[in-house]
Amino acid sequence: MSLQVLREQVCWANQMLPKTGLVTMHSGNVSGYDPESGKVVIKPSGMDYEMITPQNLVEVDLKTGDIQPGQAKPSVDLPHHLYMYRHDPEVRSVVHTHSNYATAFSACQKPIPCVLTAISDEFGGEIPCTPYIDNEFDHIGEAILEFRKRGPAILLGNHGVFTWGPSVAAALKAAVMVEDVAKTVHLASQLGTLIPIDQGEVDKWWNRYHTTYGQ
Repeated sequence: MSLQVLREQVCWANQMLPKTGLVTMHSGNVSGYDPESGKVVIKPSGMDYEMITPQNLVEVDLKTGDIQPGQAKPSVDLPHHLYMYRHDPEVRSVVHTHSNYATAFSACQKPIPCVLTAISDEFGGEIPCTPYIDNEFDHIGEAILEFRKRGPAILLGNHGVFTWGPSVAAALKAAVMVEDVAKTVHLASQLGTLIPIDQGEVDKWWNRYHTTYGQ
């Protein structure tokens, strides 16, 4: 993949955040990593989503963290994105949102329990939640790696959602799915007791989804 193609994909994913109801105003961001060039591209800080173009995404050197002069300021969440890329060689995109239902779980510091086959498919178990983590240094990145489980998503206590994946599209899909299942689980909790799926059954759904589903 060329860096220009990555820019186009990251631009598209950022613009999809408000379209899919995952953000309001400027909250949230998407980045992508190109291992061939060693560059990360990420949303500019505080920029209206409709103003984002492939050209004005901020390019950052993964190894040094250097930003070319004359570019816009990168998202304030850049350090957390860089930490993920530096410490997980499989990650090619990171998404951060404050989507309503998922963030409501994080406000209570509660994981999203695996009570739906859709959660089993995409996440392979509950979506974990960290304790409250401050935003200094590499604390958020360290917490993501410490508390994450099998799936490509985590809730940050009192904060919001991070997802990741082997492609921009995969990371965005995970963010959309987190919010969708969070809403369903919340609605179900109003009706009665949530009933977790046995881990053996979770594994069956996960394995099928990741080996035979799709084209």
